[in-house]
Amino acid sequence: MAHRNDILTYCNQLLQPQLFKDYCPNGLQVEGRSEIKKIISGVTASRALIEAAIAQNADTLLVHHGLFWRGHDGSVTGWLKQRLALLLAHDINLLAYHLPLDAHAQWGNNAQLGALMGWQTTDRFGEQALGMVGHPAQGEIDAQTFTQELAAALGTTPVAVVPDSMRAIKTIAWCTGGAQSWFESAIAAGADAFVTGEISEPQAHLAHETGVAFFACGHHATERYGAPALAAHVCEHFGIAHEFIDIHNPA
Repeated sequence: MAHRNDILTYCNQLLQPQLFKDYCPNGLQVEGRSEIKKIISGVTASRALIEAAIAQNADTLLVHHGLFWRGHDGSVTGWLKQRLALLLAHDINLLAYHLPLDAHAQWGNNAQLGALMGWQTTDRFGEQALGMVGHPAQGEIDAQTFTQELAAALGTTPVAVVPDSMRAIKTIAWCTGGAQSWFESAIAAGADAFVTGEISEPQAHLAHETGVAFFACGHHATERYGAPALAAHVCEHFGIAHEFIDIHNPA
């Protein structure tokens, strides 16, 4: 058993949320019971994940996408009321870390995706240095094999925009989630290929015009590694139970 405040302090020391300009509050979003025996990790604090945590008698949820975001009008109605009602009724804490979890050099989404794929990280790029740059384990790889490796590792079929003039992939830039607007920064960082979660219409044209491949592998699929990695580390440190619950999301 561990005290909520000790876990929160430890997470904040690891992730340093005060260093980031974010779109949401990082850390404790909903206060539950003070003594914690089990943490459930997941990508998003959806009702399905909250219900799963209740079924597992968890004290705390640790997620990447919490409940509160810039632009909300503050009304507790509809889906937000339903999720909050479940958390409060069962006295479950909600911890959420967004950009700080993307950025962390060991437990973050980008670091964990790179480790999963065997990429060798050499640099950072993009806003607040969230994105990573590195090389494939083989030194270089062709686009077809790279697409197959992404599909096998992530369990999803990437939207791959591969220019006719595609060169061998020696340098990869990546940023999980909705970082499609960072494509130009990835190109400027010297990438032969950019991996993220989503794609918008302009990126397809830019890929063909620059010769840099774009791989959109799914927002959820690329971001389901940071929260469980962090939670597993925290729970090992405090000697409490942890379980990752992956609520399927095709987006």
